[in-house]
Amino acid sequence: MNFNNKTFSLLENSENGKVNSDTIFAFKQEGDLVTADYYGGSIQYGKIIAKLRAKDQQMDMLYQCLTVDGELKAGKALGHISLNDEGKIQLKLDWEWLGDKKDQGTSEYIEN
Repeated sequence: MNFNNKTFSLLENSENGKVNSDTIFAFKQEGDLVTADYYGGSIQYGKIIAKLRAKDQQMDMLYQCLTVDGELKAGKALGHISLNDEGKIQLKLDWEWLGDKKDQGTSEYIEN
């Protein structure tokens, strides 16, 4: 899977997630290092750093963001990578916020 110079948008998110359909994810990739900037909707700015496990079609991720409400958040996720019928990359995340609450959820994204 190649994430370099690809953008993604949200298909679905748990209630306790912060991103919405107005949030755009802009990815870069060098080998097994995958990064992304994200912004829009409820996110002022966010950053992802991930390690791609191509043979497992998974990605170990850490993320952090500043919301438009001034809330600073950080979390971790396991991303499951697949292709849809149109050949677009889909990314399903099992995520968890770090910190006191440790809320968990799932979200799904599609390549634009």
